[in-house]
Amino acid sequence: MSVGSLSVLRARTADTTRRYQLVAVARISHAHAGSPSKSNRPNLDRKWTAPSRQGHEKSCNVRAPKIENGHEYQPDVRDGGKVKGPGERTQTCALLLAFSVGAVACLLGAGSPATPSAPAVPAMPITVAVPPSVSGRPAGSCATLLSGLAGRDQLAQLVMAGADPGRETSTTALVRDDHVGALFIGGTSTRLLTGGRLTAIRAMASIPPLIAVDEEGGRVQRIDDLDGTTPSARALATTATPDQARDLGHRRGRQLLSRGVTMDLAPVADVSDAPANSVIGDRSFSAEPAVVTRYAGAFAAGLRTAGVIPVLKHFPGHGTASGDSHRELPRTPPLAVLENHDLEPYETLIPAGAPVVMLGHLDVPGLTGGSPASLSAEAYRLLRGKYRFDGVAMTDDLGAMRAITNRFGLPEAAKRAIAAGADLVLWSSPMPVAPVLDQLQHAVATGELAQTRVREAVTRVLHLKTGCAR
Repeated sequence: MSVGSLSVLRARTADTTRRYQLVAVARISHAHAGSPSKSNRPNLDRKWTAPSRQGHEKSCNVRAPKIENGHEYQPDVRDGGKVKGPGERTQTCALLLAFSVGAVACLLGAGSPATPSAPAVPAMPITVAVPPSVSGRPAGSCATLLSGLAGRDQLAQLVMAGADPGRETSTTALVRDDHVGALFIGGTSTRLLTGGRLTAIRAMASIPPLIAVDEEGGRVQRIDDLDGTTPSARALATTATPDQARDLGHRRGRQLLSRGVTMDLAPVADVSDAPANSVIGDRSFSAEPAVVTRYAGAFAAGLRTAGVIPVLKHFPGHGTASGDSHRELPRTPPLAVLENHDLEPYETLIPAGAPVVMLGHLDVPGLTGGSPASLSAEAYRLLRGKYRFDGVAMTDDLGAMRAITNRFGLPEAAKRAIAAGADLVLWSSPMPVAPVLDQLQHAVATGELAQTRVREAVTRVLHLKTGCAR
């Protein structure tokens, strides 16, 4: 996940598991024959022909566990399913029609899966579509932008700091005083996501920061209380076409952008058939690499057309790993196995234009030598070499996931990640930025962190944010 922050609550009995399964209510409220009309769809460059299918809006109550900023909350089912504290309130899936213009059933495992015959993976535009009102200065040379930054400010560009979503002043200080390159908005408060607050905070910086959230759908959502829920990846791949997944990504992206969010730490490109409520579970589109490739690519392309940056995660593959990186360092199958299974989506989606890849905290036999991939130079070399990725490589949460915190403090973990090859280091909870920048500055001064590595990383981040020429 990228939602890492605090410990994950895992206590669950068999009865509880059954009670939190998706409950289908067979109520058909609308019927739409054939494929949805093109006039109702976003103007998207389609790379496949979706099969005509008869869709129906089905209503269902969702009481599945929800992950918020690393916590897995148990929904409170009292008071008609409404939230009593952190949790998932009962909502209908009727608003799926608002997101994917075709009718998408929200039943997990109900109906026949939508399986188009060998559609091409859509290309993701290389240039980030950032609205002029928040893009800051016109794009020029990345070298020129970089030369205008002091040494500490260059290092700050490599930081995605967790913001307190309920405290606008402290978030403002991260940009105004610490000059961080990116903010992660976690937690449950929606204050920062309303009233144009994030857009105003971005406007304070000469090079506006990236604003990121976790908006995968299903258990991992950030704007559901504001803009309604969306299905999990697994439910989407089971009940919708890739074309509809792209439309959903586009609609959700427009909603995120309207709230000042410019990056979505999604889609999950992990390949998994694990139970829905496991660490990856229904956050994965499928146990089949080809299905994951089609749907992750479609959702990511939809985000891009909306002007939001997607992030593929968790390289080199959390789907078949044993363990949960929130609690421990998980171990994956050997690299040779991953290359023929878990890594297949990256082999296709990176050439299609994926702009950002998140590395997981994963021990990969034959690659990382017992270290987390997020801190492993070998893992970054694999990503850059064999998979020819030249975009921004970022870490999973370094501040609250025990795969990291059991070994290193945040400043040391950030230094090791950047030295290994990360361009952007993430921590999801509000934590001081100064100690991290102090550690990075010291590492540069002593030669432990090469200046060429810093310039390379900052250049990638600036290119992603501004479209500047490299």
